[in-house]
Amino acid sequence: MLLYMSNSAQEAQSTPLHSVSVAGVVVREDGRLLAIRRADNGTWELPGGVLELDETPEAGVRREVLEETGIHVEVDELTGVYKNTTRGIVALVFRCKPAGGEERTSSESTAVDWLTPDQVSEYMSEVYAIRLLDALDGAGPHVRSHDGRRLATTQS
Repeated sequence: MLLYMSNSAQEAQSTPLHSVSVAGVVVREDGRLLAIRRADNGTWELPGGVLELDETPEAGVRREVLEETGIHVEVDELTGVYKNTTRGIVALVFRCKPAGGEERTSSESTAVDWLTPDQVSEYMSEVYAIRLLDALDGAGPHVRSHDGRRLATTQS
């Protein structure tokens, strides 16, 4: 028994811990993409956040987009899986359609805007812009890793 407990303790210490987040690439009929400027760091990103233990990824996307932007969405499909290797965050990104509501900021966003693909590349860091652009190319789902600043050179 002592040996079993010892092995379990070693396994628990070496087991990687990950957080799962979800984000929505909300595409309007005119091709513009919903984005937020985060309140905590001022960067432009997709609306999204940590998936709750008791919710499906699709429900999490709907909740997060509504909380941060005031926009209701219909979730279409998974377009990518992205891992921040530094922080241990796995992000599931879904393409969505707007289904009502009105743009508004929240405690998590200081601006909500509909950006063109060119503006996405200009306003967002590469690791976030690629998630929106991947969702538009129709070749997903993409699987990519990054260190929080730069994409890894390989993609699977």
